[in-house]
Amino acid sequence: MEKLLKIGMAELDSACHPCMLTTLGLGSCVGIALYDSITKISGLAHIMLPSSLQAINNSNTAKFADTAIVKLVDDMIKLGACKSNIKAKLAGGAQMFNFSQSADIIRIGYRNVVSSKEKLEELGIPIIAEDTGGSYGRTIELYSDDGRLVIKTVGHGVKQI
Repeated sequence: MEKLLKIGMAELDSACHPCMLTTLGLGSCVGIALYDSITKISGLAHIMLPSSLQAINNSNTAKFADTAIVKLVDDMIKLGACKSNIKAKLAGGAQMFNFSQSADIIRIGYRNVVSSKEKLEELGIPIIAEDTGGSYGRTIELYSDDGRLVIKTVGHGVKQI
C-alpha cells in the first residue's frame, strides 16, 4: 500500500517508496517534482513565488522557488537520496489572467518557472520533463515506483511526463 501525501499551496514534502505525492490547483504556481530513481525517494514542492529575496515575510521556505528547492533536496538526502541521482520535472506556471500590459512583474507564472529552472541548474539537478505555461490550471501526481508525473487539467485532458 503506497503512502499518499497531499501537498498544499506553499508546502513541500518528501517520502520513501512506496508513495504518491500530489498537489492540486497549480495555476501560476509551479509544482517541482524531484525523484531519485535508485532509491525511489520522491519530493514535491508547490511554490507560489519566484524569490524569497523580494518578499517582506519570507519565513515559509516552501513558498518560494529559491528556498523550496534547496529544502526539498536536503530533506530527500536526509531520507537517503543521492543528490547526483535526483532528476526534476516541472508543471504549472500558467498565465491565468490576461493583462493589457506585458510587464514581467505581472507574469508570476513565467517568473516562477524561470526561477525554478535557475535554482535547479545552480544545484546541478537536470530537468528531464516539463509541462509549463499556458492559461490553465493543473493537478499533478508523482509516483515513486517509476518517477512518472501525471498531469490532470480541465479541458486539456491527462498526460504523463
